[in-house]
Amino acid sequence: MPDPRWLDEREFRAWLGYRRMRLLLDAQIARDLQSDSGLSEADYDVLSALSSRESRRWRLQELADRMLWSKSRLSRHVSRMEERGLVAKEECADDGRGAVIALTDGGMNAIVEAAPGHVESVRSHLIDLLTEEQIEVLGDIAETVLAHLGAEIR
Repeated sequence: MPDPRWLDEREFRAWLGYRRMRLLLDAQIARDLQSDSGLSEADYDVLSALSSRESRRWRLQELADRMLWSKSRLSRHVSRMEERGLVAKEECADDGRGAVIALTDGGMNAIVEAAPGHVESVRSHLIDLLTEEQIEVLGDIAETVLAHLGAEIR
């Protein structure tokens, strides 16, 4: 086994800073979202994905894959959202074992009401703190890492 390629001071600063920033930023934005709208990050992610489609529907497995969740985890979460009237589970027309998650009118209203506060939180805790150049670099970094991991930004 080859010797580890330890991080130098500059690399360690970047890595540790990224980790700490991500944890604190995610926590703050999640608190703001919950406080402003009563939605969790997971609720917002599901509603956002559903509202991004013209049909306002996703197959359960496709949505689970998009969110990097197991199908069973998403199914349990969607059941809780269904109880709150945000989504509805439907049978899949072409696969009797599959399920389709549909955005309800209540879910659409929830995401429309939550979005302005959520984007303001993202702006105030990240975007507005950066210069135009830093935003460009951050986007480039994200695209590079996501491409390496076989993912896309959207």
